[in-house]
Amino acid sequence: MTTTVAPPRSARLSLTPKTTLAGLLDGAWWPRSRDLTTELPPLADALEGRYGRITRVMVNPAHWPVIPHKVPATGHIVHVGWFTELDPDKMILLSYTIGRCDLLVIPPETEPAAAARLLAAAAIPGSCLTAGVLMSDEAATGRRMRDAGSGEEAWETDGGSDPPPPRHPVVGRRMIPLPGTPGR
Repeated sequence: MTTTVAPPRSARLSLTPKTTLAGLLDGAWWPRSRDLTTELPPLADALEGRYGRITRVMVNPAHWPVIPHKVPATGHIVHVGWFTELDPDKMILLSYTIGRCDLLVIPPETEPAAAARLLAAAAIPGSCLTAGVLMSDEAATGRRMRDAGSGEEAWETDGGSDPPPPRHPVVGRRMIPLPGTPGR
């Protein structure tokens, strides 16, 4: 009887391009589950070419039901530590050769379109957005998209809707007029 071994799964990962612009994140990772023992080895393998051998990982226990102390990776062991002070949506990976890699961790249950937006946003060179801000912005975007899907129904029943607030010319976010100021 022959035994077949399933091919290893690759990590769903986006990294910032190599540039002089340093940001708060080095990219994003979208694991398939919340099982660090299964998910860390492909991530460590994927990062080895750029960051060297990953030897330590730090996570916040909020999103990981079980945090093993050691995880076997290809040819070595990755030591895992947890810190409640760490942003729950972030993971810090350390190597002896390059140093540190900070990744946004996208929850495994995230819809593919939302995950794609987060993977792209976290890989922007020089970005000053934190993991928590990216996740809260994506949650707001998801709500707006769901509301927009039901917006046609409201349009038909209430005679239309107000135009969206204008975008700030520099920041790009929606501007909300203050009470008592003329509309923009």
